[in-house]
Amino acid sequence: MSPRTYGAPVRTGAASAPRTGAAPVPRTGAASVPRTRTARVRYASSAPAPAPAPAPRTRAAQARRADAISVPRTRARFAWCGRAARLSLSAVALALPVVALLAMACAAPAQAADGYRYWSFWQRGGDGGSWSYATQGPSSARPGDGDMIGFRFALSEDSDDATRPRGMADFAAVCADTPATDSTKRVAVVIDFGTATDAPDRRTPPAPRTECARVGEDASAGEALAAVAKPLRYNSAALLCAISGYPETGCGDKASTSVDAHAAPKGDGGKADDGGSGPSAGLIGGLAAVVLLGAAAVWQARRRRG
Repeated sequence: MSPRTYGAPVRTGAASAPRTGAAPVPRTGAASVPRTRTARVRYASSAPAPAPAPAPRTRAAQARRADAISVPRTRARFAWCGRAARLSLSAVALALPVVALLAMACAAPAQAADGYRYWSFWQRGGDGGSWSYATQGPSSARPGDGDMIGFRFALSEDSDDATRPRGMADFAAVCADTPATDSTKRVAVVIDFGTATDAPDRRTPPAPRTECARVGEDASAGEALAAVAKPLRYNSAALLCAISGYPETGCGDKASTSVDAHAAPKGDGGKADDGGSGPSAGLIGGLAAVVLLGAAAVWQARRRRG
């Protein structure tokens, strides 16, 4: 057995070729070149500046941002309100002429007009009923036994606007204390001196009164009046000017009147023509039309938005 020798192992394989690769080239890049002061300044100036730290938002800035965000929503939410308002204004503009015409129609009756202060003559049956304007004058009309005649002093434009005597007394009540006699007739006479508005001096006139005249069978209404209400005063045209001395002066004097010239009571003391409250109803109807047009415009705007 051969003796064991110690030393480096002997490689029996092919001999390793010597490395023939290029020797590593030393780095010559810009990184290896020391930077001058000018280069460092240029590099520092070209580098982006750091972004400034955001300033903390104040309460006012936050409120402005919230307002800016809410403006579009507010505009979108109330855009239909603007359209509805425009439609409503258009409807009102169209309805204004109608309302103006209605207002003029309502105001027309209240304007001053020419009227006359005079005694009007009325007739009524003894069994009651309503007064009717006499078609004849007191000197021509001849009432029968048991009839009623009435006289009312008022400010009126004409016979259609004349005011009836007040009171509902019938013949039996007026002539209950006057017995009938032969060759005579009894006529109930109602005398209404009017109101302070009717009076020429705006003073309170005498109170209305009733009388029972017992006159001859052929007596006229004027004679029956003269039997219970002297003195009477007539003008040259036989127009009755005063009863029991009222009024003291004047006879059918012309004056300005209006709807409220004489406060005519309701019922039997009202005017001969029972006019209603038409003008007021017309004005209310015009205002209601404006409201309905505005409501229709708003409904149409909501319908389009929906």
